[in-house]
Amino acid sequence: MRRRSPRRCGAIAALSVALLLSSCSPGGTVVEGAAGSGGLGDPLFPKLGNGGYHVSHYGLDLRYDVAERHLDGTAAITAKAGADLRSFQLDLQGMTVTGVRVDGADAGFSRKGHKLVVRPAAGIGKGKVFRTTVHYRGTPQEMRDADGASEGWVKTADGAFVAGEPAGSMTWFPGNNHPSDKAAYDFSITVPRRYTAVANGELRAKRTAGGWTTYEWHSAEPMASYLATATIGTFDVQESRTPQGLPLYVAVDPKEAEASRKPLARLPEILGWATELFGPYPFSSAGAIVDHTPARVDWVALETQTKPIYAGAPDTVTVVHETAHQWFGDSVTPKSWRDTWLNEGFATYAEWLWEEREGGDSPQDRFDALYDSDEDHARWEFPPGTPDTAADVTGQPVYERGAMVLQQLRNAVGDKAFFSILKEWPAKYRHAGADTDDFIAFCQDRTDEDLTDLFDDWLYGDGQPEWEYDAA
Repeated sequence: MRRRSPRRCGAIAALSVALLLSSCSPGGTVVEGAAGSGGLGDPLFPKLGNGGYHVSHYGLDLRYDVAERHLDGTAAITAKAGADLRSFQLDLQGMTVTGVRVDGADAGFSRKGHKLVVRPAAGIGKGKVFRTTVHYRGTPQEMRDADGASEGWVKTADGAFVAGEPAGSMTWFPGNNHPSDKAAYDFSITVPRRYTAVANGELRAKRTAGGWTTYEWHSAEPMASYLATATIGTFDVQESRTPQGLPLYVAVDPKEAEASRKPLARLPEILGWATELFGPYPFSSAGAIVDHTPARVDWVALETQTKPIYAGAPDTVTVVHETAHQWFGDSVTPKSWRDTWLNEGFATYAEWLWEEREGGDSPQDRFDALYDSDEDHARWEFPPGTPDTAADVTGQPVYERGAMVLQQLRNAVGDKAFFSILKEWPAKYRHAGADTDDFIAFCQDRTDEDLTDLFDDWLYGDGQPEWEYDAA
């Protein structure tokens, strides 16, 4: 994701203190939550996610009345129990739950904060695959960050701008809302006929009856909940294919059409370039959603899987950034929010590589300028590998210093090994989760150079490191 101004690229920062930060632990990594527990112990968002099960599929049936801002939803969630369960929890903020069934039988339920506690009629044994159906309705609410930016289900003049990093997905569907639990998705979204509903994956069907149109979207590859979208509006839609045959679906708000035309026209080229650098594109389709959003949406774009969503007309570098995320962040997803630098450092470094390709500064030039700059010291405020609070998860060090880590790695191991890492890392962890320890071990296995000091200083050291590798 990228912020609007200053050039501080970032995913949504922190949610309301009362909601997610009250029990925030100062360190550690994600652990498996105990059976039935709410929260996975994420070091930055400990109350997100739930213990005792893993989801394999979400089937979301949504009907949204744009004029009334009313959503009727049914979520069918297929999961596997990791332990014996007498009860379990789902993340759902707001909305009114009207019924819950587990494996076809009515289940008891209660609400506590953003947790929906489900009590099946019969216990669920460890290893059992079970299906939970939740019926809910109401006016989905956006969530506000500590810095005032918005996420979740954000009302627009002609629908809704739906983006969920890090937690906004729970404003419109119940789930296991943590990036460590990825699943396939199917969406059936019904809207008044003059509107378009765009979600992840491929459009399988579109049908109109009685003044309403239903869009059916299928996203087969595993996806973290924060990458899901169901954006609704009046869009100009173009469907095409890249020269390599990859389906493209691009939806643009007419107010943003003219400014978006040239950057989006380069999307096939950008996808081809990224594939050469990072290996095969990890999904079965690609595209973009460009909406016209309220001023309070104080960021530029989010890497929603297969179709990055832009809060206004993007520039070409932003399209590059979000395209790179399809490999780094979407396919290879962080195990915890503390590992976000693995998303944003790579996407920022992709910008640097693209700008060099376009005749601009080299990545080493960019590194040197940032290292020597006396104008902005925010990039040195905390180590990118250990953001201490939820407010830090998308801070400047995660992006700029994260990219600088990669340039130092390139200098240490040489171009041949470095560009092999750019392909082999997303190949090894394709559609899976990874953390910083995984990355360090992965890199160390591919060089005889001892990388201990490099990562200690650049990922974990306080302040501006006092040493650097000389560029090869």
